[in-house]
Amino acid sequence: MKLINLEKIKNRIKTYFSNPANCMLVFFFIVFLGLSIYPITAMIKEMFIVHAGIEKTLISAKKGSFTLYHIQKLFTPGEWSVTSFYIPFKNSFLLGFFGASLAIIFGGVTAWLMTRSNLKYKKLIGTLFMFPYLMPAWTLAQFWIYLFQNTNVMSGNKGIVQSLFGLCMPQWFVYGLFPCVIVNSLHFAPFAYILIGGILQNMDATLEESAQILRANRLRIVRKVTLPIVMPALLSTFLLVFSSGFASYAVPVFLGGAVRFYTLASKMKAMINAGYMGQAYIIAAVMILCGIIILMINQRYTNKRRSFTTVTGKSGQVSLVDLKKANGPISIAMIVLTVCFSVVPLIVFALQTIQRIPGDYSISNWTLDFWIGKDLDAYKMGMVGGILVGKDFLMALFRLVLLSIACSVFAGTAGLFIGYSVVRNRRTKLSKMVEAMSFFPYLIPTIAFSAIYLALASTKTFSFLYNSFLLLVIVGGVKYLPFASRGCINSMLQVSAEIEEAAILMKVPWYKRIFRILVPIQKTSIFSGYLLPIVSAMREVDLFALIVSNSSYMLTTMLLAFNQTGYDQYASAITLLIIVIVLVINQVSSKLTGASISQSVGSYNKQ
Repeated sequence: MKLINLEKIKNRIKTYFSNPANCMLVFFFIVFLGLSIYPITAMIKEMFIVHAGIEKTLISAKKGSFTLYHIQKLFTPGEWSVTSFYIPFKNSFLLGFFGASLAIIFGGVTAWLMTRSNLKYKKLIGTLFMFPYLMPAWTLAQFWIYLFQNTNVMSGNKGIVQSLFGLCMPQWFVYGLFPCVIVNSLHFAPFAYILIGGILQNMDATLEESAQILRANRLRIVRKVTLPIVMPALLSTFLLVFSSGFASYAVPVFLGGAVRFYTLASKMKAMINAGYMGQAYIIAAVMILCGIIILMINQRYTNKRRSFTTVTGKSGQVSLVDLKKANGPISIAMIVLTVCFSVVPLIVFALQTIQRIPGDYSISNWTLDFWIGKDLDAYKMGMVGGILVGKDFLMALFRLVLLSIACSVFAGTAGLFIGYSVVRNRRTKLSKMVEAMSFFPYLIPTIAFSAIYLALASTKTFSFLYNSFLLLVIVGGVKYLPFASRGCINSMLQVSAEIEEAAILMKVPWYKRIFRILVPIQKTSIFSGYLLPIVSAMREVDLFALIVSNSSYMLTTMLLAFNQTGYDQYASAITLLIIVIVLVINQVSSKLTGASISQSVGSYNKQ
């Protein structure tokens, strides 16, 4: 009897693993346990042990021994905890809250004008409006400094406003919370525009027309009809932008480092640099917990049994609001505003790269040395040469491009197979677990995510990963996986299983079914899963700043070092180069496959 049962179990296992989709599910379940769960347990362990260096000296205990010192020191009320945790936490909260609020106002108003009004020049405005999101957030932070820095604050260099108009803005306007909020809101306003605009565009016009028949004025219609309908998108946008602002690292470093304005992310990096590893990992854990809570609130609200149906079978006609005489001024104002934060930064960065002395915009001060210069005597800063001829610069660019491609292949290919295996086993518990685990990295703030893997690489077992290119690929690939997997799952759900069943009857191998049938059908969605990781990695600072010890290793970390040491010309040149590369990649991808970063973000977050 036992032999019969064993034979049955053996046959069931054999039958189960004869299906390639089942093999993929089991494989990814094991992989996610190793890439997500295990690193977190390693980080938690690091929170309660003594580390070498200053911690060992302060605690007077053996390295690796258990301690509650880090938690007590960080959370017990006192001067240390206030400056190291409570003030940075408050700054992070304010940055996230006000940044999200302004992003929704700016992005929401633009979405309404673009979808529900007869605004002029919509195509031009829509294209320009997406630029700040395509550009890294820290580029806008750099632009803000170049625009408003003056001789009365910090560096003492003249900014554009002082050079042209003689105005000197106060320190709080140039550095600190205020500029961080403005920059974050401008960066994420296109994100709000994509989400809210998608809802408004598909909204049934009869909903608003019915209110007009009842003689409701336009303001009342917006307040009582439009806003309640887009409320899920508003809340999702607010929470996601709040989460990004709360965990922001690069923007506070650029705009807050000079005045010691710390957020949780920047304070965590400072603590790691100072050797307070245990307290840094506790801050990372707090950020992870906050991220999970925010996403849980989002899911709880959007999954309530309430109807937000906006697309019906009655009327597909969109009723546009006539702006009348205000159309021209509003259209021009929108163009000017979008140009100021999309085209003007590129011009400013270009000008910064050709100035011998920063802040002097006279033609006599122009030079191409920072691009193609080779004469060492021309560099008072001790640089080797221009960024287009310097070996260190070119190697840093090569590593960044190579890393971006590797992350794209990792995340895109894994996302494709996850999408295929999850959809083909849609109703099983294992598929639901794998789908949830593939989304898990999205819940973790970026710099906290890199802290998890830093803790893992610091262990004896995985010490070979420390300061390696492989660690960067793993961290980047896993972090960008949720976008690729979610996009592929949604695209696979749209393809009927009957198409693949016909190929199965013809005994076509599974890999040919995927790459010759499914991929061509949904190439735009699938290629978007490859595009977003490569663009994200090209402009990433937060994710890699913590795990790259040599600042000249990659172009983005080199840029951060130049900015912190005052080499504005090199920083601007690298920034301009990265922006151009990102825009070219996005444009070429859009032309060849129809995939673009705005489409990737929009389709992902609408699910």
